[in-house]
Amino acid sequence: MHLNPVSPSPVRDWLDAGLNFLFPAVCQLCGDARATAAEGYVCPSCWQNVRFIAPPWCDRCGLPYPGDITTAFECANCRDLDLHFRWARASVVANNFLRGVIHRYKYNRELWLEPFLADLLVRQAAPALREEKLAGIVPVPLHPVKQREREFNQAERLARPLAECLGIPVRTDLVKRIQPTRTQTQLDKHARADNVRHAFAPVDPQSLQGERLLVIDDVLTTGATTSALARVLHENGAGEVLVWTLARGL
Repeated sequence: MHLNPVSPSPVRDWLDAGLNFLFPAVCQLCGDARATAAEGYVCPSCWQNVRFIAPPWCDRCGLPYPGDITTAFECANCRDLDLHFRWARASVVANNFLRGVIHRYKYNRELWLEPFLADLLVRQAAPALREEKLAGIVPVPLHPVKQREREFNQAERLARPLAECLGIPVRTDLVKRIQPTRTQTQLDKHARADNVRHAFAPVDPQSLQGERLLVIDDVLTTGATTSALARVLHENGAGEVLVWTLARGL
């Protein structure tokens, strides 16, 4: 899916001209096709690899399902886990294309991919969340050691454009990561839950008073990490906790 940008202003024309002078008008994802600054340096062919998530989906974790399901339902994964968020949703499917882009962004520090990823997140999340009366966005924190290695927290950076769009704060002052957990990639859903069970702790215990909060992360698979974070927020006095991620593993 490729949406054409709105007609640029004269100032934007000059900015785009300057960027196109400094950077080649080449897609930053495939490196082959032409793509200008106005297109976010992403070509139409690469946009065709993006799969936005639409109903029907699991009412709890947002896992999309094919077909014409018209009633609310919970998937087998959610029925088998003790999840502490009210519901989780994601903007796009974490297919091989999207996982590759996210990997380049997170581990290769290819920060020029951030506007593309933030656009995918905000495009779906903002319309769905405007009426949710949220008090703030809580990015999933990294352990200090990992944050020093990576030099940035992708969840926090992706949360900021959404927070600005919704007019609510990013709350990095509520929860900290206290355990350097191993990667979740090769673990089953129960091992994932055990791996992150004690990963988080409140920064200032009992500092919340029923606030409704949104947890943000880059990818959701079983929901173990975001659920562990939601549990700590509840224990610290939060009200309902919702989750939104950029991508959803299938």
